[in-house]
Amino acid sequence: MPEGVVLPDWAWGMECAVTVCDREGKILYMNERSRKTFARHGDIIGHDLFGYHPQHAQEKIRHMLATGETNAYTISKQGQRKLIFQTPWRLEGEIAGLVELSIVLPEDMPHYDRG
Repeated sequence: MPEGVVLPDWAWGMECAVTVCDREGKILYMNERSRKTFARHGDIIGHDLFGYHPQHAQEKIRHMLATGETNAYTISKQGQRKLIFQTPWRLEGEIAGLVELSIVLPEDMPHYDRG
């Protein structure tokens, strides 16, 4: 991690999983929900996140790191629908890694069209 960068504790108790990696795919930070989600793997902070993803996902991650594009999609897992939002974070304007938010979507979540 670049010198002087501090990942704040504001993400720790959030009701979504927050995972942060550096430009090489090294896992730098996992909040409480993220650690619970991946507990079966043990403590994976400092590990290479590519080892936990299939080939097609590895290619997508590399593409985001190279281009700065964001990736968002929904999944169904264990009876819950989740929004996965993956986006680069930057340091001094340069891509420094990725942040992933995994948010459980309520079944009765309202949708509003605002114009």
